Amino acid sequence: MDDIGKNSFRAWFLAARPKTLPAAATPVVVACALAFRDACFRLQPALICFLFALIAQISANFANDYFDCKKGRDNEDRLGPERAVAKGWISPRTMMYATLGLLAADCALGLLLIPYGGWLLIGAGILIVLFALAYSGGPYPLACHGWGDICVLVFFGIVPVGFTYYVQSSQWTLSATVCGIATGLVIINILVSNNFRDRFSDEKAGKKTTIVLFGEKFGIYFYLLNGILATLACQYFWWEKTFGAALFPLVYLFFHIRTWRKMALIGQGRRLIGILEQSARNVLIFGFLLALGLAFT
Repeated sequence: MDDIGKNSFRAWFLAARPKTLPAAATPVVVACALAFRDACFRLQPALICFLFALIAQISANFANDYFDCKKGRDNEDRLGPERAVAKGWISPRTMMYATLGLLAADCALGLLLIPYGGWLLIGAGILIVLFALAYSGGPYPLACHGWGDICVLVFFGIVPVGFTYYVQSSQWTLSATVCGIATGLVIINILVSNNFRDRFSDEKAGKKTTIVLFGEKFGIYFYLLNGILATLACQYFWWEKTFGAALFPLVYLFFHIRTWRKMALIGQGRRLIGILEQSARNVLIFGFLLALGLAFT
């Protein structure tokens, strides 16, 4: 892909990492399905949340691209998809301006949610912006100190599901928290598959992901456990008599276990890039099944 022009549309498209965007869209869809079940779905704030989540995800991807290159973490040993700044498709300065510009636009978009959720949302927006930058940048990049998985659970699971539901219903319920945890656990596996693939180059670059810290076997079984725990969390909905939300996500386990087995068999090398793609697909499958179970049973 060395023929990609500098600052071309394709360069920016690849820098946005579209294959990771299910991590932004799925929590919003699940929260909207829960709001639909509870007869409080509102289209306008739902659409704003959807756009906000996508922009925040792309901003975080741009920031990650910038900081990983500047810190020397995108070295020649890395096996994953090529990065825009490291490859020279986009200059570091341009990428940082784009990141800050997108975050500013996202904050402006988030202000449209204040009539639905109140001024509390400003604090939430500030936390999301700080997370997007602190995940791979700053004096203590969270992703480099073993905090990446917890951050994903919070900021790609609990926070987007909870607040998307909140701006429609004016409350934060136990059901929203359960959906956030279940969705977040599945989304973590996008990160796990990425870190499992890059564990050797990450260790060389000083990036201490949980897989670098705890080893290959931990990564394999952590991936498996996240999917199982997500479906177990959904069993809460038996208590609320939303039976589809408990049953439908069990179908996801078929896809989850197939992907997990492939990851374990491949072990290392560029073939693991496909595991990230399948993990993102599995997030969509889980989100669709849970949303279907919430909205129509």
